[in-house]
Amino acid sequence: MKRSVLAVMAVVVALGASLVPTLGAGAQDTPDSEIGITEDTIRIAVIADVDNQARPGLFEGSVNGVRAFEKYINSKAGGGGLAGRKVQVDFIDSKLSPDEARSALLKACEEDFAIVGTTALFLSNIQPMVECVDKAGAATGMPDVPILQTETAHQCNPISFPIIAGALDCATRDQHPQTYTARAGQITQYQGKRHDDLHGSFLIPSDLQSTRNSTYPVIAGIEAAGVGNDDEFPISGQATQSEYGVIATSLKQNNSTYFYNGSDYKANLNVRREAKIQGVDSVEVWDCSLACYDPRTLTEGGADVEGQYINIFFVPFEEAKQNKAVNAFIKNVGGRDKADGFGAQAFAAGLFFRDVINQIVEADGENGITRAKFIETANGIHDFSAEVDGDSMIGETDVGGHEANGCFMTMQIKNGKFVRVFPKKKGTLNCATKNTSQVQLDLEL
Repeated sequence: MKRSVLAVMAVVVALGASLVPTLGAGAQDTPDSEIGITEDTIRIAVIADVDNQARPGLFEGSVNGVRAFEKYINSKAGGGGLAGRKVQVDFIDSKLSPDEARSALLKACEEDFAIVGTTALFLSNIQPMVECVDKAGAATGMPDVPILQTETAHQCNPISFPIIAGALDCATRDQHPQTYTARAGQITQYQGKRHDDLHGSFLIPSDLQSTRNSTYPVIAGIEAAGVGNDDEFPISGQATQSEYGVIATSLKQNNSTYFYNGSDYKANLNVRREAKIQGVDSVEVWDCSLACYDPRTLTEGGADVEGQYINIFFVPFEEAKQNKAVNAFIKNVGGRDKADGFGAQAFAAGLFFRDVINQIVEADGENGITRAKFIETANGIHDFSAEVDGDSMIGETDVGGHEANGCFMTMQIKNGKFVRVFPKKKGTLNCATKNTSQVQLDLEL
């Protein structure tokens, strides 16, 4: 009798041991179906360059944006959160360092379900992301919803789902030249305002090959739209204001009518101030991208940035009353003074994360969430627009197909405020197909 009982117990133990991998692999009937997911929490990481000497607080806006999404989604009626769980955001600082960026990926892989709002310039080694092992023991990779991709490896990572796709056509990455999608819809708009003879200088952030490579397709697109290139200036982000004087000198000598800033808001301020010192008065269009849509442009720039044009990919903060998605961001980020362009995109990245999770829950239930399922579902989303209660922040975007669109709107600084100038109607973006063009460049990738 004793031997029979012991034998049965041994069989039960053996069966139990043999079932452990099976339960771990399926993970569909347990609340902790994946790394970073518990019965009541979904953990996501935001990796961003914030604490550094060159540009302190560089992408702090991205962190604020993901945290605004956390606050928004967890406060929704009916208990909030996603899949019956609260969202928990873990901030990991990549500190403008390749080593810190790699360490951040390793940490996120072990503790978080996915990465959202990624804004790290030194993500050249994405192996820890691509080979990240899931709870079932498979090297599924870690889903990534970035808002900034400069390194080629990151741009062409199939498990990264940027809400604003990069310029490089990854199918051509090993070709010479490569193909890029350039966005320059604003040039037609400028030319329509009697700025017919535009020619000038371009500022290129020079600290990394990847940031230079991100700027060259923009310049090529602007040239293709009809702007003459008088000069290009690669300048370090650590340069002092006086070092930007060479740009002002070139603008004056060439009687330039156009200037494009491919760096951050601080670099733009330095150029504008040096131009004022040297008496540059020929420039009709001071052009800047998302980086200048920052309250510090106004507070630090003052009268020096009057007339500045800024092009962005989303409905502006000034129209929060007309757009529920923008209003949700402004409300949850802590007001207009804490909102910047990177924060808005990070919030929109959070909304993409929301949409993917909701689709998984609809198909497989609240305990069917895995990294593999997230990647599969994200690949099938081709019409994302960062919607809240019927209002969208961005133009309809094929995120799953990694397709860039040309949706944009233009602001201009008038009397110390950001003012919409194109398109005229509030709450709208211009998404004309002519806003993008294909350019060929032979870059060192």
